[in-house]
Amino acid sequence: MRRLVIATGCVIALLGSAVVWVFVGNDFAIEEQRVTIPGSVQPLHATLVLPKNKKGPYGLVVFVHGDGPADATRDSFYRPIWESFASAGYASLSWDKPGVNEAPGNWLDQSMHDRAVETEAAIAWARGRDDIDPRRLGMWGISQAGWVMPEVASRHPDLQFMILVGAAINWQRQGEYNTAAELRHRDAPAADIDSAYRRRNDTLRLLRENATYEQYIASGVDSSPMSEDRWRFVGKNYLSDVTAFLPQVKIPVLLVLGEQDLNVDVSETAQVYEDLVPRDLLTIEKYPDASHNIVKADLDNDQGLRTVAVALFAPRALYASGYLDNLRRYVEQQPAR
Repeated sequence: MRRLVIATGCVIALLGSAVVWVFVGNDFAIEEQRVTIPGSVQPLHATLVLPKNKKGPYGLVVFVHGDGPADATRDSFYRPIWESFASAGYASLSWDKPGVNEAPGNWLDQSMHDRAVETEAAIAWARGRDDIDPRRLGMWGISQAGWVMPEVASRHPDLQFMILVGAAINWQRQGEYNTAAELRHRDAPAADIDSAYRRRNDTLRLLRENATYEQYIASGVDSSPMSEDRWRFVGKNYLSDVTAFLPQVKIPVLLVLGEQDLNVDVSETAQVYEDLVPRDLLTIEKYPDASHNIVKADLDNDQGLRTVAVALFAPRALYASGYLDNLRRYVEQQPAR
């Protein structure tokens, strides 16, 4: 009985310590408010994040998601980033994608242009708030946001900056790169890569032919076919290419790239931005051991129990060394517009 009591006490102590560590690791210097924004099509269910213990009016960073059914926090992934911006006196604004977390609409009905217009609606809403400084208003976006934010920036030269993370150039080339990179990362044989390319080319042919979802299913091109909503979404967006908008961007641009990115060919992205964005506006930061998300590659590209533990107990430690501090410094250095 004595041993049982001691063992039980040890377990309780360990659990108590774990709870404390989770609380401490997730105690961010920010204050979150749920707000509703009049969107371009339907209201946006959003989170406005204010710096804790700082007085406004604040600068503001508008967040633009990548692919997938993202809630406003991206499953808490954004909170360390929000804290970095807050330490520089910036609020952050992010919203649940339509259809996510009971938000109205369906994000799979959106084109990249639709998402750009949606972002503009959020910016217009923010400009009307007394606690937001309209001279210090920028954007941060990841992955698919690379086809959204440059369009917004091209129409809003009064924005203070644009921060792009893991942005691709061309939808079709990005998909081809991602297909091969992930298979090679798993040490797949060349035959599997060739087979994946053939399936991808067959899918693109069906898209170019405006095939219906029923025709796509009947083709048997995918053993695990995408949903009808996803097929419609890809059909709207597979021709996306950012090169038409980049020459029109007249605001400072920070391009952040992880050199272990399995989603995007970062060499192509860097070269195109260098060719099309004026050098005096462009800053490129590369992180050699970082993934698409600028997370330490060994945690992100090969996710396991260690990744879960770090995300739970020390979420700031997920990110590549220096990334969070560099975000803070970048926005601090930008003059008001």
